[in-house]
Amino acid sequence: MQASDVMARDVVTVRPETELAEAVKRLAENDVSALPVVDDENNLVGILSEADLIHRGEIGTERHRPWWLEAVTGAARLAGEFATSYGRKVGEIMTPEVVAVAEDTPPSEIASLLERKRIKRVPVVSSGKLVGIVSRSNLIQALASVVGHIDRPAESDRQIRQALLSRLEKQSWTDFGSRNVTVGDRVVHLWGLVGSPEERKALQALAESVPGVARVCDEMISAY
Repeated sequence: MQASDVMARDVVTVRPETELAEAVKRLAENDVSALPVVDDENNLVGILSEADLIHRGEIGTERHRPWWLEAVTGAARLAGEFATSYGRKVGEIMTPEVVAVAEDTPPSEIASLLERKRIKRVPVVSSGKLVGIVSRSNLIQALASVVGHIDRPAESDRQIRQALLSRLEKQSWTDFGSRNVTVGDRVVHLWGLVGSPEERKALQALAESVPGVARVCDEMISAY
């Protein structure tokens, strides 16, 4: 499983020249918390989120600092905050530094990224062009489909998983356990954090050696 398997492909977007009123309307009508910003060739150039719209002059929530603090705040930052509070075009308000992932990024890496960056969604790009978006809800939907599959596994999948777990129990070099292993259609999915790149390779090799395994899907994260 990878980003392309769980992402939403029908993404509501805006352009840098889109009027703020139109962008806010799209946020509300589509019940989304952020809009990717793309240029005429669908290249991802920014993102407009709820966080970018909190400090607005229209509702009296723009930033106010004591004069002495404003005196030591950099001009570039002050200018940026003014644009965020009073800008009328998306390009003046959006966050240009976008956290994005590739189509083949494993869900485990996406989940860690969302948690580490404290964001709710991440755009998916191919050669810089927007192809989809993965939100927390998309990951929950993917989890639900996997859990449902585990609840009713084919006998061969059950046997493969049990054989793999039995082999894992005998290895002194890892504590990788049952919560990190799923099997569906003879494809083994290995999830979660492992202690080192060497352990990651060894776990792949171990899974591949189990009779009946068609493929191993590596969705682990190595600690460095």
